[in-house]
Amino acid sequence: MAEKTLLEKLEGLQHKFEEISTLITDPAVIGDMKRYVKLNKEYRELERIMEAQLAYKTALTHLAEAKEIWDNENDPEMREMAKSEIDEIEPQIPVMEENIKLLLIPADPEDNKNAIVEIRGGTGGDEAAIFAGDLFRMYLKYCETKGWKIEITNTSEGTSGGFKEVIFTVSGENVYGTLKYESGVHRVQRVPQTETQGRVHTSASTVAVLPEMEEFDYELKESDVRVDTFCSSGAGGQSVNTTYSAIRLVHIPTGTTVQCQDEKSQHKNKAKAMNELRSRLYAVEHQKYLDEIGSKRKTMVSTGDRSAKIRTYNYPQGRITDHRINFTIYNLSAFMSGDIQGVIDQLIVAENSERLKESEL
Repeated sequence: MAEKTLLEKLEGLQHKFEEISTLITDPAVIGDMKRYVKLNKEYRELERIMEAQLAYKTALTHLAEAKEIWDNENDPEMREMAKSEIDEIEPQIPVMEENIKLLLIPADPEDNKNAIVEIRGGTGGDEAAIFAGDLFRMYLKYCETKGWKIEITNTSEGTSGGFKEVIFTVSGENVYGTLKYESGVHRVQRVPQTETQGRVHTSASTVAVLPEMEEFDYELKESDVRVDTFCSSGAGGQSVNTTYSAIRLVHIPTGTTVQCQDEKSQHKNKAKAMNELRSRLYAVEHQKYLDEIGSKRKTMVSTGDRSAKIRTYNYPQGRITDHRINFTIYNLSAFMSGDIQGVIDQLIVAENSERLKESEL
């Protein structure tokens, strides 16, 4: 894209940014929470583009001034300073342009949301449940490094350790936009604890990542929801098995069911369960969007298809292979301790490359 065309496109967004800046201070808009939240989100996205625009225009101005001095100045010292500035700025321009092009491509509209993550032991019996527990601890440690907050909503423990199922919410900045790459089948190859002859077994766990929907994101009619209460189960304090604090919600039109027993308070459990139910119902609609982009991006990533094998963890070789981008690393121990950002970064680079190909930029 020529500089002029890129600047013209940015100029048009500048007017939109100024318009939204005015709107979000309007009392009538502030009073309409749904519209206010939507405009605020748009404002934050445009703000990043405006910051990139300012840096780009400043660089272009300084480069033009330096070239002017180089072409017309006779003073050797001034020419040397100008040449130094040209050499510094010129390589930055293409990088800035690529960054702006990516910012101009509409991102997944849910990237900034919190996420609901569910991990389930798949094929492999007890070993699959143990591996599901390993994945859960891996994500716990990763989220700690990001400063994200985790709240467990429901667990079902495996008979030999780990989890048949664990569901938790992750809150923080750009959570869904990062963790969405983890949706799919995670396959493990290792010698199970129960194996007496040292044979390597293959088992799998599934990970599903949903964007968390809040009340103003997705309208859920209370009349469509049946609320059941029951006693919490599992290890705990005095309230376990004595207080009807656990909540089960059933969406009558679809039969979708969620439950939460993490909190001692019935009210808090219901609030968490309602968020999860909204998210699950929205995910059915959101899947159409994911399927559409997945059909375009052959390498890619965020299709949300939990039947797709995305990654293999090979313990004898200390190897992790991400099959979507044919990327292999040999740091299994560090990876299982939460050091997964390197692979996520590779997936983001691959997706950005696909997005640029799709766009007209």
